[in-house]
Amino acid sequence: MRVACLGGGPAGLYFAISMKLRDPDHEVVVIERNKFNDTFGWGVVLSDDALGNLRANDPESAEVIRQNFAYWDDIAVVHDGVRTVSSGHGFAGIGRKKLLLLLQDRARELGVELRFETAFDDIETYRKDYDVVVGCDGLNSTVRSTYAAYFKPEVDTRKCKFIWLGTHQKFDDAFTFIFEKTVHGWIWVHAYQFDEDTATFIVECTQETWDNFGFEHMSKDEIVETCRATFEKHLGGHDLISNADHLRGSAVWINFPRVLCEKWHHENVVLLGDASATAHFSIGSGTRLAFDSAIALAEFLNVEPTKEAAFERYQEERRLDVLRLQSAARNSLEWFEDVERYLDLDPVQFNYSLLTRSQRISHENLRLRDGDWLRSAEKWFQTRAGAPETAEVRAPMFTPYKLRKMELKNRIVVSPMAQYKAVDGCPTDWHLIHYGERAKGGAALVYTEMTCVSPEGRITPGCPGLYREGHVAAWQRLTDFVHAETDAKICCQIGHSGRKGSTCIPWEGGIDNPLADGNWELMAASPLPYKELSQTPREMTRADMEQVRDQFVAAAKMADQAGFDMIEMHAAHGYLLGSFLSPATNHRTDEFGGSIENRLRFPLEVFHAMRAIWPTEKPMSVRISAHDWVGEGGTQPEDAILLAQAFDAAGADIIDVSSGQTVSEEAPVYGRMFQVPFSDRIRNETGISTMAVGNIYEADHVNSILMAGRADLVCLARAHLADPYWTLHAGSNIGDRSANWPEPYRAGRDMIWRLAEREAAAAIKV
Repeated sequence: MRVACLGGGPAGLYFAISMKLRDPDHEVVVIERNKFNDTFGWGVVLSDDALGNLRANDPESAEVIRQNFAYWDDIAVVHDGVRTVSSGHGFAGIGRKKLLLLLQDRARELGVELRFETAFDDIETYRKDYDVVVGCDGLNSTVRSTYAAYFKPEVDTRKCKFIWLGTHQKFDDAFTFIFEKTVHGWIWVHAYQFDEDTATFIVECTQETWDNFGFEHMSKDEIVETCRATFEKHLGGHDLISNADHLRGSAVWINFPRVLCEKWHHENVVLLGDASATAHFSIGSGTRLAFDSAIALAEFLNVEPTKEAAFERYQEERRLDVLRLQSAARNSLEWFEDVERYLDLDPVQFNYSLLTRSQRISHENLRLRDGDWLRSAEKWFQTRAGAPETAEVRAPMFTPYKLRKMELKNRIVVSPMAQYKAVDGCPTDWHLIHYGERAKGGAALVYTEMTCVSPEGRITPGCPGLYREGHVAAWQRLTDFVHAETDAKICCQIGHSGRKGSTCIPWEGGIDNPLADGNWELMAASPLPYKELSQTPREMTRADMEQVRDQFVAAAKMADQAGFDMIEMHAAHGYLLGSFLSPATNHRTDEFGGSIENRLRFPLEVFHAMRAIWPTEKPMSVRISAHDWVGEGGTQPEDAILLAQAFDAAGADIIDVSSGQTVSEEAPVYGRMFQVPFSDRIRNETGISTMAVGNIYEADHVNSILMAGRADLVCLARAHLADPYWTLHAGSNIGDRSANWPEPYRAGRDMIWRLAEREAAAAIKV
């Protein structure tokens, strides 16, 4: 096979090596525009498992590379004058130039032809002359742009500016992050050693800070000197160095382009490395991504019967890994883009937030890496929450929390989850058992499903309410049980279905489908049906608003009579109050439509009226949809900030931050903890207390959310449907032995603890 690699970076060289290793008869040429020893980066980073993949593929080159590594196990974070160090992270650095020279030597040894200072602008010529053309020419790939119509690249240019510099200052004990506050704004550094004498020193800042510094109008030398002066106290008298001699002035600064191609091959041309997909430098995995893809492409070209089959398998098998890494890289780069919202955190919490920013490192993974540091952080968390210094250290999820005079034993909340088992709005024995079990299961706070303020406010005929006296007694039976038999608290979520009402019980007629008969009239902010087959609501009049407001007040009074510890006003998911808040569902032209201030007017009126009659000592929350997932025309995360601030100013004690379900054409981006960033943003930009929701199902998720300061309480829905005793079981699995189990169940508790200890001991032996 005749193969041309267009680009002589790590990806192209390692692919060439891998091809020759599999069949020495392959004719492989690497073509590079620059000189053999030109490079425009400083050092690259590889993790322990990346080194393992290199050893398995080519032990000889892996060993030579290993001999030139600078190793570190620690990550140091310098923030607010405090240097925090955690261990167990296992990385290695090597100079990019050194790596290229080693790979060039290995490629020549195996018979690869290397052509330097050779342009390859006419890709078609190579495509006709070679069996396979590999486009491995980096971020600004000529190959990718030549066949862009086929590869369909998506290039997302990110917000922060960064410059890649070097220094002879030593950072050989830790990968170091340095955050400095200047008169121009915050600016920070990613620094790591890659040989005995030199370290990479990446300086990064927001566009606003960059503008304030005036970098746009500086020469390259002025830029480097300004960066040196800014971080002078961290450089030990050493200079900063730029090796981007081909660039002038502010062009040495870069906005990171996040690249992903829809397709990675066209006829006999295939993309590799940064040409096909990029990973942000803050997770140090770009070179690892290139090496793994190079190995896979070489392997498939040698085992599959045709080039097309090899290319298809390469894209299919590598794409998932690339997307996973890009997802982690996106989380990391977005954390740095928004880092200013975290810089007022205590250094302990700031360090934890940084370490877990990509979601690749979890709470328990940190315990494996550096158990002593994590334990000290957990102690800090619970001491800050009011625990005495002598208290046993427990995971953040078991730290108490207080809202007004309601004291919660931990941070776990059972989310509202519709049961559709009420009869004429009245809860039944199903609700007593369902909620009672979850109150016994260890969660601190149990929510009812949305409890409706009128018969017409129900979603389905099976939804419960608080609009008749008989409802109060039925709910009180439940709250009396919870208070008598458990140490949980119980919250009533109060709402009105609006345009999403008069629908079938899901297992009888489908979710959100209208009733076959017996439908009731609907009303909403605007006369817009939820789905094409849905009923069209009428637009609410002022008289309707006053009536509904009074129904919410009456329901809140009944909730107090029924013994609820807390209430929540439901203003999310396109239900009646939520339909006022979202521009996607509120098309009114009066004082209740248009601007966000106008859209807030009626929900705030309802909230004020409820808060006025709800006992002062009892807390009240509001659930909002922080994102409608419809792009333009719907609620955006920045709007959610204003919603949260408005309800906070009105007296809400905590904001329950959810998203979506406002319009049927939504397109959510699902994933683990996918709604947590909305809670994080509100909490850390405004200081308002929040609850996080959204595909949270492990103790690791809960503890990382809390410890990083992304929420104050954490809500789990489906996990509690699957296991009413999720909190007790999760605590047992992570070694917590302080939970208060119901007395009749303690023999089962002891069995679970013994089994967990046996499994832990067996894992250690393995």
